[in-house]
Amino acid sequence: MTQIDELERRITQALERISRGVDAWDPRALAALEDAAEPAEPAAAPEPAEDSGARAEELQAELDRLREALEDEKLANAQLEERLRALHEKREDDSTNLMAQVAAQREGLSQLDAEMHRLRQTNDALRQSNDALRQANAQGVGEPHLINTAMLTELEAIRADRATEAAEARAVLDALAPLLSDAAGQAPNGHEEGTA
Repeated sequence: MTQIDELERRITQALERISRGVDAWDPRALAALEDAAEPAEPAAAPEPAEDSGARAEELQAELDRLREALEDEKLANAQLEERLRALHEKREDDSTNLMAQVAAQREGLSQLDAEMHRLRQTNDALRQSNDALRQANAQGVGEPHLINTAMLTELEAIRADRATEAAEARAVLDALAPLLSDAAGQAPNGHEEGTA
C-alpha cells in the first residue's frame, strides 16, 4: 500500500507542477509571441527590430522549454499511472491466490474434522463392544456375536485411524504447498529468481 500511496503523491505533485507552469504563463507574453510570429501591420511607434526579435526568441525559447517540461511531466504521469495499475493488478492477483489457499485449507481442515469425528465414534463403539464382551466373559457366557462385533469395530477403528492420519497429512501438505512454492520462487540469498 505504501507504494500506491507514494505513486499517487508523485502524480499529484506532477499535476501541480504542470498547473503552476500554465498559471505562470503570462497572457501578454503569449500575445507578444503570436504578434512576433505573424507579420503585423506597421504600428505608429514600432519597437526596434532587434529588441522585438530578441524578445520573440526569448519567448519562443520559454515556450519550447515549457512544452518540453509538459511533455516530460505527461510521460512521468503515464509511467506512474501504469505502475499504479500494475500494482493494483498484482494486489488483486495476490488476494485471489490467498483466497484460494484459504479455501483449500478450510476444505482440508473440514475433511480432517470429519475423520476425527468418525474416529471418535468408532472408538466409542469399540469401548462399548469391549465392555459388553467383558461382561459376557465375567458371567461365563461366551457370545460369538459379541466377539465378531468387537473385531469388526476394532477393524473400523483401525480404518478410521488411518483415514485420520491421511487427512492430517493432506492438511499439512496443503499448508506447506504455498510456502514451498514461494521458497522455490526465491534464490538462496532471498531475492526472487531473475532479479539481480
